[in-house]
Amino acid sequence: MRAGRGGLRWLNPARQPLLAPPAHADAGPSRAAIAWLPTLLAKGPQPLQAGHLRYSQRSVQPARLHLIVLDTSGSMRQRGRLALAKGHATWLIEQAARAGDSVAMLSFGGQGVELRLPPGRARASCREKVRALGGGGGTPLAHALAQADKVLRRAERRDGPAESWLWLLTDGRTLEQPAAPEAPRHVVIIDFDDAARAIGRCAAWAQRWGAEHRLASRPA
Repeated sequence: MRAGRGGLRWLNPARQPLLAPPAHADAGPSRAAIAWLPTLLAKGPQPLQAGHLRYSQRSVQPARLHLIVLDTSGSMRQRGRLALAKGHATWLIEQAARAGDSVAMLSFGGQGVELRLPPGRARASCREKVRALGGGGGTPLAHALAQADKVLRRAERRDGPAESWLWLLTDGRTLEQPAAPEAPRHVVIIDFDDAARAIGRCAAWAQRWGAEHRLASRPA
């Protein structure tokens, strides 16, 4: 699955790059590491002492947490949209697991907002939580985004700072006009609306929030 003119396309995950920040994202902090060759040259035949140590800087990748916010409302059950969105959510979890990132998932629909996966290391077994999801009812989007902010802030207090991503998977079929989520560093809206009869709300939210907008496509 990749972004392009046709939206997200599904490919063999083993051949795809892992989830990564945009090219313009800030580099992670650096920390000193012992440069052993210069250190041994400085030591020579003498016993190793602190004064012989030489250091190099190496970049430290920040921890990443991907929060998937999945719309399971009644409109998502139409035309196979929910099944397609669950496939995308599964792919995101798999890619996070490959990258060694953490993942969490909220669903929102007729049953309200539910934390399906608390923040933790992404594992292939998380896919079963996605497969078990049903759908129906309304679209409490504003409540879901408020809960997403709370989940990310709690995770940061517990585990320390992380590069947080919020992935909103929805067809945009709600009259709510929520404010942008505040806690995530990156927001990506994956749009599951019907291309032939799109209402355009996902694109409008992305523009207003300064988020990335991607069109979901069916598997090729």
